[in-house]
Amino acid sequence: MLGLSYLTYRQLIVVPQQQAKNKVQTALVKRSNLLLIVSANGTVLPERSVNVSPKTSGLLKQLLVKEGDTVQQGQVLAYMDDSNLQGQLSQAQGNLAAAAANLQKAIAGNRPQDMAQAKAKLQDAQFALRLTQSDLQRNRLLSQSGAISKQAYDTALTTRDRAQAQVKQDQEALALSQAGARPEDIEQARAQVSAAQGAVQIIQANINDTVIRAPFSGIVARKFADPGSFVTPTTAGSAVTSATSSSILALAATNQVVADVAEANIAQIRLGLVATIQADAYTGKTFTGRVTQIATQSSVVQNVTSFEVKTSLPDPQHQLRSGMNVNMTFKAGELKNVLVVPTGAIVQQDNAQGVFVAQDKGDPVFVPIVAGMTMNDKTEVKSGLTGTEQVLLSFPPGTRKVSKLNGS
Repeated sequence: MLGLSYLTYRQLIVVPQQQAKNKVQTALVKRSNLLLIVSANGTVLPERSVNVSPKTSGLLKQLLVKEGDTVQQGQVLAYMDDSNLQGQLSQAQGNLAAAAANLQKAIAGNRPQDMAQAKAKLQDAQFALRLTQSDLQRNRLLSQSGAISKQAYDTALTTRDRAQAQVKQDQEALALSQAGARPEDIEQARAQVSAAQGAVQIIQANINDTVIRAPFSGIVARKFADPGSFVTPTTAGSAVTSATSSSILALAATNQVVADVAEANIAQIRLGLVATIQADAYTGKTFTGRVTQIATQSSVVQNVTSFEVKTSLPDPQHQLRSGMNVNMTFKAGELKNVLVVPTGAIVQQDNAQGVFVAQDKGDPVFVPIVAGMTMNDKTEVKSGLTGTEQVLLSFPPGTRKVSKLNGS
């Protein structure tokens, strides 16, 4: 009876414990090189994207490109109807020509023929004055002798005075003719020319604006209008994916990858860092880019803090398209000759982070450690281990201490 009880005890208790102990998995703590790899999900997006539209509303006259075309900065994309502006330009050019002629006339002064005519008129007035002076002298003598009445003498005096006034007037007219236009008249004429030139420049600028050019090199992503359509100015930053638009077309620049990197890994990311990019659309194919921008402000989505990282995307064959989802890995560097343990061996015990170290005899012992970088299934150990230990990856029943995560 006693033998049967021991056999039962051995089969139910001892043997299962020995089998469980034999199944315990351990790993040797050792030194190795730890590659620092940061993974993130990203989206292919254009570096710049705008809806191209005219500065003023009008009819689209001609469209020179189609969706998918590659264009260069400054290339003509479309022409707007400018028939009304051409008429305004002709009128403004005529006003400018008239203002310029008036200015030249003011600067040149009177013609020699006009001055000769004024001089001849003065000479006639002077001759008439001499005649009236002679008549007045005779009438004075006759009036003194009583040969004529006082009224006749007064008439001759008035005629002489009028002749003197005419001579003075003609002298002033000749002086003005010889002096030319006044400085203020010339300045006024200059101002009229400047105003006319400004009017021509404004209309010419409006005509130039009817020629729609590419603001930067890129690809025509969408076409919104055909010749004859009425288009209006739109916000340059409008989404290029909008279903409808009153602009002409959407232009997108070279693609880039925009990824959200977790806060814990952002310290490993730096400008120029190489990134390997893989897209679901091209299985087995990789693209290589470099970090071009790291956001200075974090974003929080569903209580997860991350930073936006932009990466260049060399893609001469234009295989990757805007909106594609990609997986990214950043080669952040390498830690050489550091102690590492399997990440799965690290547990929390009494508010301390550590590992269970296997003992030759007895239960495993919990050893607190200071962990460093974690890369996938390996974690750096900065202190707490010497490099000769065996750490537990699994635990037989009744052997592992109760693990407490964050003290709970």
